[in-house]
Amino acid sequence: MFERIRQMVIKEFIQVLRDRRMKAIVFLTPILQLLAFGYAVTTDVSDISTALYDLDKSYESRELARRLEASGYFTIRYTPESYREIWDLVDRGKALSAIQIDKGFGSDLKKGIPTSIQIIVDGTDSNTATVAMDYASRIALSFARELTPSAATPVRIDLRTMAWYNPDLKSRNYNVPGVIAIVIMLTCLLLTSMAVVREREIGTMEQLMVTPVRPFELMLGKTIPFALIGFFDMFLVTVLAVLKFSIPLKGSLFVLPLSTGIYLLSVLGIGLFISTISRTQQQALMATFFFYVPAVLLSGFMFPVENMPVLIQYATYINPLRYFLVIIRGIFLKGNGLGILWPQMVSLLVLGILVIALSSLRFRKRLG
Repeated sequence: MFERIRQMVIKEFIQVLRDRRMKAIVFLTPILQLLAFGYAVTTDVSDISTALYDLDKSYESRELARRLEASGYFTIRYTPESYREIWDLVDRGKALSAIQIDKGFGSDLKKGIPTSIQIIVDGTDSNTATVAMDYASRIALSFARELTPSAATPVRIDLRTMAWYNPDLKSRNYNVPGVIAIVIMLTCLLLTSMAVVREREIGTMEQLMVTPVRPFELMLGKTIPFALIGFFDMFLVTVLAVLKFSIPLKGSLFVLPLSTGIYLLSVLGIGLFISTISRTQQQALMATFFFYVPAVLLSGFMFPVENMPVLIQYATYINPLRYFLVIIRGIFLKGNGLGILWPQMVSLLVLGILVIALSSLRFRKRLG
């Protein structure tokens, strides 16, 4: 018995080491995931893109801005000249926080008159918004205490915080729309990658090849049903999110399916490509999760892309999930339309066309 077990173990090792695809999955996957967890995946919030609206332009306001940047938590990238510019920066996702210092801030502090600072955060990411407000509040209060003449004098800064788009900072409002993107990707990847491999594994692919069906028609016949399933999942999760979890849907019901269709181009293309490089359903399943796990981790679903190393940030540009998360959260929470979401949609469209073209060429080559 033990000898038979030993021979089976040897046989399995030989099969794994003989197959180049399996070797890549066995040895390359742990390394990539180790790099992802070690360098890219972090819950620390730093370098928060910030807009500073300084109406006072005094030494005190400049010193407060300097301390915000020196903390390492905030990076002042924008200096808007109007409240409307703040709205536009936060609405487009360029600034995750905005700090408004009213006129007379410095003179009021010197005179001991209570003054105010407004902190605005993008509440679509409740975790980052909460941390940003806490950091800004502590820095401002510490700055005020240093200017307080005596311990008996109360702090003279009145902090007023405001969270746009998600006033209660509910993490559910942030996570549930992202689940739609996750479900669509996982379902379509699994179904598409398994479909062609299953035909080849059970021996029916040769029967399809001798029929009058062309490779392009065969590819469409394999992907269209899964695209319809993707749309069904999108509508199902959307209905449950709105009715069951009371997630606000502020955007257009036209933009949501349109962007989903563009997103499906790249997802189905990736699934089709996986099916062409896999010989068995087991390989297809492993390759699917090899792509799926890093795609989720490097999409901004759980961890801000801005906190990742620069090299990893560039790598996320080929991740379709990154773009669709921005789109779907913008539709649900911000009510964004095509005027704001078109850069992400164009990027998704270009990525989808490239992936579909590459997968089609590979698909025809394997059939030939």
